Amino acid sequence: MGQLESAGYTGQMAARPGGRLMCFTCHTVSDASQLEVEALRRTEGASDPDDMLAVVALACPRCGARAAVVLGYGPESGEDDAEVLLALAPPHRA
Repeated sequence: MGQLESAGYTGQMAARPGGRLMCFTCHTVSDASQLEVEALRRTEGASDPDDMLAVVALACPRCGARAAVVLGYGPESGEDDAEVLLALAPPHRA
């Protein structure tokens, strides 16, 4: 997360039911399919490889806050996190 913060992603978002994300800056809840992934970093737990997390950098479509959200994936992930990951739009390629 430190690299994303130094790149300006200082806000936070959280997964909500139904493939939605809430921006903690403006408290808007948006469909994850409406947000574009600007960066994604996968991490696995040092002591437990099944502790699989994705740190995703996004911008809020309402207030423009550059934010990160930490989402679990794999067999131990929660339903809300899985729905958001499936719904997120991939980054545009030039």
